[in-house]
Amino acid sequence: MIDVLLYATLAGLGVAAVTGPLGSFIVWRRMAYFGDTLAHSSILGVALALFLSISPTLSVIVICLILALVLVVLQQQKTLASDTLLGILSHTSLAIGLVAMALMPEVKVDLLSLLFGDLLTVNINDVITIYAISVVAILLLLKLWKPLLAMTIHEELAKVEGVPVNAVRTAFMLIIALEIAIAMKVVGVLLITALLVIPAATARRFSQTPEQMAVFASLIGCLAVILGLCASWFIDTPAGPSIVLCAGFLFLISLMKKN
Repeated sequence: MIDVLLYATLAGLGVAAVTGPLGSFIVWRRMAYFGDTLAHSSILGVALALFLSISPTLSVIVICLILALVLVVLQQQKTLASDTLLGILSHTSLAIGLVAMALMPEVKVDLLSLLFGDLLTVNINDVITIYAISVVAILLLLKLWKPLLAMTIHEELAKVEGVPVNAVRTAFMLIIALEIAIAMKVVGVLLITALLVIPAATARRFSQTPEQMAVFASLIGCLAVILGLCASWFIDTPAGPSIVLCAGFLFLISLMKKN
């Protein structure tokens, strides 16, 4: 039982540490709907893994990366507004995944754990995967930090100054895709964006610099993970929703701070 709690805590902290800085950029760049779209597509990745009998984590990563690239390409066209395009892809990919799983009656799937996470079933292999991908995501984000900041402040000016805007935007979307793929186990498809956005929004009220906000968001996310797991352990509530609920409470508390 102690191993279960230890693995769950390590997995949750590993994800929260990366969602902090990633979520900060998502808040600054108003990309929450993009995160939702990738999160919903992960159901399609699970369905593909079941059909091909391969690792669900690998399949979800591949599907999220492909969809991120598709979004980059489609957002270059001006026929549809970005939010409309994201809405279409988000719900279409979710529906395809659910229908595909329904067409495989011989495969038993715990849909609730996919939608809301199943953190207490994490094993040592999941922890290793989460930390390996989180380290890669952090290293890539550090490499892109300055150009991403420049783009966030003024994209046209960043382009004039020589920032490869399209390449940086694509790389950032791929990092988000990687993190969403591993966060699915922690908080589930429907709550991933909350873990990205809420700690960052909370940290914004206490931060003076972008770097402070990224660090504070990670710390707040880690605190939400610990509080959520404690709630799940002692009052027998679902781990993923408990983590997000604790993050929401922390945000409400932050509103008491006077600007």
